[in-house]
Amino acid sequence: PIADRPKSVDSRRGFGHFESDTVVGASPSKRCIDTQAERKSRKLFARFIPDKSALATARAEYDIYSRIPAPARIDRTWDNGTESSCHLLVDEALGMLTYYADPYSSWQRGTNENRNGRIRRYLPKGTSFDDLSDADLQAIVDEINDTPLKVLGWETPNEVWYRELGKVMSKTSHPETSVALTN
Repeated sequence: PIADRPKSVDSRRGFGHFESDTVVGASPSKRCIDTQAERKSRKLFARFIPDKSALATARAEYDIYSRIPAPARIDRTWDNGTESSCHLLVDEALGMLTYYADPYSSWQRGTNENRNGRIRRYLPKGTSFDDLSDADLQAIVDEINDTPLKVLGWETPNEVWYRELGKVMSKTSHPETSVALTN
């Protein structure tokens, strides 16, 4: 439960904490969009999935998170939808933790809800995702991630993401070493 998530995640000072959800397309198609949003930078990651099944969702999550360095993917918070029921596959494969928001408390995953709302500006409810390509979705995600936000001091999610990514990577890729000098 979200009550077990460290309180420091609430402040958005830490980097690598994500919120997850699914954006559903128009019926009769079952095609959906798996969305992941990093809390501090507000950076959005999204993939088409063939349906809202737990296995399709787990595959999309693995695809997204396996491309992110481990220090930048600590945990994620889901709602209580059945599509996240295979989260342990991703948790164990990538060393992440999963938390669940309280029922009917979408505000506990507000970053993701906001990012999904941005997607809906391009793909309103009732839009079929069947004729959209991965490149179409990526163009939408790129535009969202390149839009300056007041909450980020008018920086873009990408600018904040890459700055924070650089910080965590410099901490992990340059361990302190000592060298013995001899003559």
